Amino acid sequence: MEQPTADLDQLNAWCRNTLGAHLGMEIIEVGDKLLVGRMPVDHRTHQPMGLLHGGASVALAETLGSIGAALQVDLRKKACVGLEINANHIKGVRSGYVVGRATAVHVGRTTQVWEIRITHEETGALVCISRITMAVIDLPPTPAQPA
Repeated sequence: MEQPTADLDQLNAWCRNTLGAHLGMEIIEVGDKLLVGRMPVDHRTHQPMGLLHGGASVALAETLGSIGAALQVDLRKKACVGLEINANHIKGVRSGYVVGRATAVHVGRTTQVWEIRITHEETGALVCISRITMAVIDLPPTPAQPA
């Protein structure tokens, strides 16, 4: 099934009142089996030593992988939920923005696998590489509306 192209404003609206919004994440590009977002490296995303918190990187990765997966299914019938995520933290960052680029590795009927490469926006240095496996589940049927 071909999915309609998502609008960036719509995708960013999905993130309102979520962890992603609290951490300052924004979706900046959407393409075919591709989603790109960025997140500030500041007091919200630092660990005590003043570096980007690894958990913030994982939160960005999971947000991008989850939204990317959702764009591959009919959301009236299916939902995508995280099954497993891993991350390797490569380089520390103290300031600026990091950019996550999520690409689909596998889009199947019951699972999807997404790779998320997080880089420093200014230098392009690889900060973190993550992979998320998503389960594609059926939504319960909605009751018929009374006549």
